[in-house]
Amino acid sequence: MEEIKKTCLHDRHIALGAQMSPFGGFDMPIQYEGIIEEHTAVRTACGVFDVSHMGEVTICGADAERFVGHIFSNDVREMAVGKILYGMMLNEHGGVVDDLLVYKRGENDFFLVINAANIDKDMAWIEKCAEGFDVEIIPLSDQLGELAVQGPEAEAVMEQVLGIACRDLAFYTFKESELDGAHILVSRTGYTGEDGFEIYADHDTIRSLWDELIESGRAKPCGLGCRDTLRFEVGLPLYGDELADDITPLEAGLGIFVKLDKPEFIGREALAAQKAAGAPRKLVGLELADRAIARHGYEVVDEEGNVVGHVTTGYRGISVDKSIAAALVDARCAATGTQLSVRIRRKTFPATVTSKKFYKKSYKK
Repeated sequence: MEEIKKTCLHDRHIALGAQMSPFGGFDMPIQYEGIIEEHTAVRTACGVFDVSHMGEVTICGADAERFVGHIFSNDVREMAVGKILYGMMLNEHGGVVDDLLVYKRGENDFFLVINAANIDKDMAWIEKCAEGFDVEIIPLSDQLGELAVQGPEAEAVMEQVLGIACRDLAFYTFKESELDGAHILVSRTGYTGEDGFEIYADHDTIRSLWDELIESGRAKPCGLGCRDTLRFEVGLPLYGDELADDITPLEAGLGIFVKLDKPEFIGREALAAQKAAGAPRKLVGLELADRAIARHGYEVVDEEGNVVGHVTTGYRGISVDKSIAAALVDARCAATGTQLSVRIRRKTFPATVTSKKFYKKSYKK
């Protein structure tokens, strides 16, 4: 049995009385005070998440740009230094190996942030695909920790509590600097639908910054429970739910992050064919007429009782106070307003197809 990992902040979570649970191979905090309280803090003020379980890898060398373009669905050719792109690594069938962020640090120098549960798989995939390219692949997951400071007050908290100037950062950009003699990388992306920042640094620095934030009382410690409810309400995907090896970006509604007009990349041929034919399945939002909660894997059925898909994520919305879900369904059932049902245990509950964005994002413009 594989030993569960701990982040550099594990002792802090225990001291705060967090409810801990395995996630992505790590023992992670699910909640402290409660998911509703933490969710609300991020929507209205500021929360801080330990996301040190995420994976990081640097790709550099003479062929780095060409190689990243080969394994990444988005187009890195025109990226400016300091810019970030979201996209996916795809398999030959167009399924998603992982979704990730690519940071351009310099000429032929890229920093990739990958999902915790996929670190080993992704590293093996990257190394396999690198054959024939003049690149150096540098794994950094064990060396770096990461904090996510999220919410409408995040900018003020970053500057006033941590002394990190960040108001100049535009959305999906980053900068690197020194803080008390330590190297830090600060980005402005967010996975909550609110304005927010990520701080990457060595473990000692992450521990120090966490302590400052908690002691200030201006950033509520938040667990992965509300991270999931927050991202879900604004229609952001989670690998393993809305994305997987057998789900394509076109099915997941993420075609904007797939640049079919750029040079050949892994999965391009399969996605071009799927786009031409039309994706057979589509990810949709569902609003249930009842207070019942549709969980991952529950069957979705049409009006004749035929199974037409499955739920990927479902909650009683915290910011919207409705029973809502995302579901991957047959394309013929994907039109807004279509009447479907969800099987929850032995009963079926009526549901209406809606946008999968249940709550409006509030990113910095």
